[in-house]
Amino acid sequence: MKLTGFYEWIDRNILSLGREMRLSYLPPLMVYMAYGISGLTGIVGTFFVKDYLGLSASFLAALGFWAGIPWALKMPIGHTVDLLWRWKSWLVGLGAGLLAVSLGIMAALIGNREAMTAMLSAEVWFVMSALLAPIGYVIQDAVADAMTVEAVPRVDEKGQPFDEPTRKLMHTTMQTLGRVAIVGGGILVAMINVYVFSGTEGLPQAELVRLYKQVYLMALAIPFVSVLGVGVAWMLQRRHKAALIQQGFSRAQVEEMVNVRGDGSDATKPNWWILGGSVAFALFTVTVGFGGSSYSEEIVFVGSMAIVLFLMARLVRELEPDKRLTLVGTAVVVFIFRAIPGTGPGTTWWMIDQLQFDQQFLSILSLIGSTLTLAGMFIFRRFMAERSIAYVVGFLTVIGTVLTLPVVSMYYGLHEWTARMTGGFVDARFIALIDTALESPLGQISMIPMLAWIANSAPPNLKATFFAVMASFTNLALSLSQLGTKYLNDVYVVTREVKDVATGAIQTPADYSHLGSLLIVQLLLGLALPLAAIVFAKVTRFKSA
Repeated sequence: MKLTGFYEWIDRNILSLGREMRLSYLPPLMVYMAYGISGLTGIVGTFFVKDYLGLSASFLAALGFWAGIPWALKMPIGHTVDLLWRWKSWLVGLGAGLLAVSLGIMAALIGNREAMTAMLSAEVWFVMSALLAPIGYVIQDAVADAMTVEAVPRVDEKGQPFDEPTRKLMHTTMQTLGRVAIVGGGILVAMINVYVFSGTEGLPQAELVRLYKQVYLMALAIPFVSVLGVGVAWMLQRRHKAALIQQGFSRAQVEEMVNVRGDGSDATKPNWWILGGSVAFALFTVTVGFGGSSYSEEIVFVGSMAIVLFLMARLVRELEPDKRLTLVGTAVVVFIFRAIPGTGPGTTWWMIDQLQFDQQFLSILSLIGSTLTLAGMFIFRRFMAERSIAYVVGFLTVIGTVLTLPVVSMYYGLHEWTARMTGGFVDARFIALIDTALESPLGQISMIPMLAWIANSAPPNLKATFFAVMASFTNLALSLSQLGTKYLNDVYVVTREVKDVATGAIQTPADYSHLGSLLIVQLLLGLALPLAAIVFAKVTRFKSA
């Protein structure tokens, strides 16, 4: 009986997702996969910044803030995608071009440093690359979000419309598979990194640099995958139309059945409040960014938040009152959850310097994390569907806090004590592996119910815009998180050793004495802020999806 029950659970939570997969889901999944494999350069980037660039943890957190601004612009980009849907392939191509330039800059900077630094400093090239990449990704992501709606068919092979419960299940499956594609891409690149960095311990620095360059050159496959996804979408739609015409439907009927957007009265009309506000937002951001103010990040965040809230207020008028309150309540809970500040790059530097975590071990952690995150999405699939977002966020907050404790404890010597007690078996690497294994399944859970709710509840001709509304708002939360990270690193300064590339002289000594306080403060904020947001959603008239 127990085995039968376990098999039924596996079938309901995992195997059923495979049965519900449709070929029409493939194109947006390919674009999402491209975003997932963007992590290919993550570990290389971490070591390159640590060893070759003299950028502080606070500066890198501030750079993360500016790199997040394009994601805050996802709302107008999403609306533009709705308006220019016929030319979505060109938009994906534009994003792919920006990604290729960003990756090319880093490959050239690593492989031909002298030629690149003769034109601009290495730090300037790095900043340019870091700012170009998110612009390319956000354009492609906005198209992919809207493609998920197009990927869910309105009619079956015989031209019969699907009922509402079936379409709702297909939307949930599509959104879950989208997260699976992203995490699956992360698994793929983690496996590549494990292979690339196997046996690199003690390798001369010149050989490591050559490996770093190869990784960035391999990453040039990312733009190709996303462009290929758009081509597959075009081919599948042509095949679907041909099959319906063979069933005896006229071309006009087929266009009406296949085209989920409509070209007549249902076609998307320009929302000049969104477009005009977005132009103001872009001009405001660029002006402040180049203005040289010491509070430029704060000014841009407050201005951006005001503009995005104004645009959201205009857009949610398209919803029924009950759905409007649900959207606002959900947005607040998810915003606070994603606005939790991090510890910054200092924690990784400390793990590399003090715990001796090398490139291969960090790749292994990434592989375990991505694999178990994917498993967690299957395991918690019903949990996500049957619980409110407030409940999901509360669960993630408590568990996440508990699982942060081992890292904090290792700073104060937990791994040294456990190694003595176990003859060296339970050391820092063992603790890191177990902690990653426990924490990773929770990685992508919070966003899936919200995405499925939008896909099912938003007006048909404004799907991309509504996806982008929530993305802009919650991505501003990530910008606020980066600001919080910057503040924490200004208060608790953490430095790694920085040497002059030419002479080898130490320019900045390593100092991790404040890292313990930084870890503890971040842990407390990570517990208190989401719980406060959940209380807000419960005691006010707003609700959570």
